Amino acid sequence: MNYKSVYLLSFCCSVYLLPFGAVAHNISENLKAITDNIAPDKTANADLEKIRARIIADLLEPAVNEAQITQLIKSIKPDGSWPNINYQDVSRTGFQHSEHLQHMLDMGRALKKPDSKFQGNPELKKTVSAALDFWLKHDFICDNWWWNEMGTPSHMINILLVLDTDLTPTQREKGLKIANRASLEAFGARPGGDLIQIAAMLGKQGLFARDEQILERVVKVMADEIKVTTGRGLKPDLSFHHRTDNVISTLTYGTGYASSFAYWAVKIAGTKYTLPESAMKLLVDYFLDGICQSMVYGRYPDLGAKNRDLSRKDILSPSSAELAQNLLQASNYRREELAEMVKIRQGEIKPNLARTHFFWHSEYFTHQRPNYFASVRMHSSRGNNMEEPHNEEGLKNHHFADGSNFISLTGQEYFNIFPVWDWQKIPGTTVVQKPALPPWKEIAKKGKSDFVGGVTDGNLGAAAIDLTSVHDPLKARKAWFFFENEYVCLGAGITAEADYPVATTLNQSLLNQQVTVKRNNQEETLPPGEHTLDKVSWVAHDNIAYIFTTPTALHLKNNTATGNWREINHHTWATTEEVKKDVFKAWLDHGTKPRNAGYAYIVVPNLAANQVEAYRKKAPLEILANTPELQAVNNKATNVSQVVFYQPGKIKITKNLLLTAQSPCMVMVQTGKKGIQKLTVSDPSRKLQTLQLNITSRFEGAGDNWQATWQGKKEGTVIQVKLPTGGMAGQSVVLEAKNK
Repeated sequence: MNYKSVYLLSFCCSVYLLPFGAVAHNISENLKAITDNIAPDKTANADLEKIRARIIADLLEPAVNEAQITQLIKSIKPDGSWPNINYQDVSRTGFQHSEHLQHMLDMGRALKKPDSKFQGNPELKKTVSAALDFWLKHDFICDNWWWNEMGTPSHMINILLVLDTDLTPTQREKGLKIANRASLEAFGARPGGDLIQIAAMLGKQGLFARDEQILERVVKVMADEIKVTTGRGLKPDLSFHHRTDNVISTLTYGTGYASSFAYWAVKIAGTKYTLPESAMKLLVDYFLDGICQSMVYGRYPDLGAKNRDLSRKDILSPSSAELAQNLLQASNYRREELAEMVKIRQGEIKPNLARTHFFWHSEYFTHQRPNYFASVRMHSSRGNNMEEPHNEEGLKNHHFADGSNFISLTGQEYFNIFPVWDWQKIPGTTVVQKPALPPWKEIAKKGKSDFVGGVTDGNLGAAAIDLTSVHDPLKARKAWFFFENEYVCLGAGITAEADYPVATTLNQSLLNQQVTVKRNNQEETLPPGEHTLDKVSWVAHDNIAYIFTTPTALHLKNNTATGNWREINHHTWATTEEVKKDVFKAWLDHGTKPRNAGYAYIVVPNLAANQVEAYRKKAPLEILANTPELQAVNNKATNVSQVVFYQPGKIKITKNLLLTAQSPCMVMVQTGKKGIQKLTVSDPSRKLQTLQLNITSRFEGAGDNWQATWQGKKEGTVIQVKLPTGGMAGQSVVLEAKNK
């Protein structure tokens, strides 16, 4: 049994039997021995000192707000507290104590920063010392474990490192005792995002104490954790799961995971503690192909990869270049791509990214292009539909993964819209329009459908879900077909038993510019308000066109929506103060208790209203099928067809090409002058080991996991594909023709 297994076993056997104070005592029983080695004259090796100096320099780097520091000195009370902080509320949704911790770090930085006006200031030193003594006296414990084992220890060890020689012996001992609650033996140190961040905090403890053994242990834990797993952590598809619910957390815990690694990789570079090159390569791959592929242009978070954090302010703000810069500094692997991402995140160059990826462990599909980004978020029986609303955040996320489809040209189309969102009209979803959502404690439920997946060759692709709602008596078969300049949304078999209407939402975004529609063969600009429109051919808003294959009835709002943050988040900052946003919302009404209803529309980004009609007349897209059994689209301009077989069946791709699937699957076909050039297949159910396709065209070739045999004109080509299994089940298989 390795040392991590021992830790976990120890934790499982003891933590739940002891009060918090007892656990803290157990993990700190050697604290005095550690603090004995803190004195600056008892230094450890040169590498440790080099890392220590780098960490402290980094903590001192942020600018000092002189006005803020002056105000903190003036406003502190004699007991070391501040009058505007509620020290009584230690609830999961309160804990304003974090402000006190941040004040101490800010003041410590001002006191120690070489170019600070307050460097060595006696009054400031007295103030920060009083504030620290106040905290150490009360040792505030929050109802949320995260603050006790991560948030507070992280702040505390940073404060200790910054103040360092200005600490009293008592402050050193008691401060390190609190910092030491960030421990590999504690509850939060589970495999996943938190383990690495806790290890990073422990590393700082080792640096503060000048303890080589702690630092060596931390680096080994980090190196061991940079790995692909089918459990918590980094998945084979390069998405990230913090928990065992199989809900994506790439842009939350997963980014913290990567950031902690990259930060430490830079700090320990050039020392004997340097991380292995294999670990650094995997980390770079995860950043470029996982994190950046889940972001608009690699810079703006895609809300399709978000969870309860959507109920926090400014959550879609652009990401800094720090993570990319750290990776670039720590590794020589994929340097050009990292350098490009640094420039993109700094706004120095225009993005030129073009890639499509299906994260099969997370039921999440992204389509990245130089001038737009689109995604699809789904759920299946292999995991929960959504993250639990931990700490009473994300209180209306019930339908968020029911096939949500987001499109962005700027990365800011949905910025802070969430207090005023209609959460039963999330873009892309088909939802029963109930009088109210179920209680927030009922958000997370196990998915019900096996057939959920995507097919992609890395450039183009499709996503599909055989939707069975976990909240309503509703079924629907929904698919999205992505091409270079546009994508097609199809729905079929929409059936519901509830006594309320069912709606499919095209989009619900911030209102930007006017809304233009063509209906009854006439174009018009809609005034602000609510509109029920008949025989609509297309609608255009914010340089995105939604084109219907046949004129249809459409509901649309382009007016001011109201709401408040308190409705979606119960933290103390989230008040009932009214929020107003101008919103564009368009949806299709399938009626009450629909039976086998459907829809079909094309989404074309970067298309102004005065260009839509010309595009529509020459649109290269042809819908080959849209039934509960089969959905398919062909792009006549590029000769790419994408097909979803919900059951064994056949479809005529072109006049002379018939494709037959012997099992439910997804297929993408690329044809050329010599017939089929490439086939891409996948098994959304993850149940098949092999797949057989039959095509009337000649297609010969073989690969490690497939064989195509021409049987003559009567039999055509028989293709046998060995599908990925285990952690790779759900991944697409690409079949290249022998003679293109």
